[in-house]
Amino acid sequence: MVYVLDVNGKPLMPTKRFGKVRRMLKSKQATVMRRRPFTIQLLYSTPSYVQPVTLGVDAGYQTVGFSAVTEEEEILSGECRLLTGMSERLKERAMYRQNRRTRLRYRKPRFENRVRPEGWLAPSIQHKLDSHVRLVTLLKKLLPVKNVIVEVTSFDIQAIKNPEIAGTLYQQGEQLGFWNL
Repeated sequence: MVYVLDVNGKPLMPTKRFGKVRRMLKSKQATVMRRRPFTIQLLYSTPSYVQPVTLGVDAGYQTVGFSAVTEEEEILSGECRLLTGMSERLKERAMYRQNRRTRLRYRKPRFENRVRPEGWLAPSIQHKLDSHVRLVTLLKKLLPVKNVIVEVTSFDIQAIKNPEIAGTLYQQGEQLGFWNL
């Protein structure tokens, strides 16, 4: 699949006509904008007849699944793996910071720097949010997306196994009576 942008950089419908794309690149009617995913930009004006594309995003914890569809076919689908191990990196960073601070002879006491700004998220959650937004923004640059549908679900595994579960039965699950540290 080759993704196509018009003269102004707005996305057009992607094409599977690789021979035509190759001839357009050879005759300087188009230029390569990105190698991955392969995207060309036309150097002449064309009417922008596009079909409405719906982008579906399954917002997972470790992987983000996405699919772009028109009324006739699926144009693009895939998954994006998110970064893991954020807490270990933060612990390592805190260790280096502590070592830096212990090497100082005198450090002025600080008390006013512990306030978190409004809308603050933990770094791991902030990374996941930023990755979702970055993915949708990239796909909107490649395809003429009209609708974005984000699926956010949480599953109650005990209710899936036993539909009659309610109240204190949640506390009497599979791990009841198992030794605990």
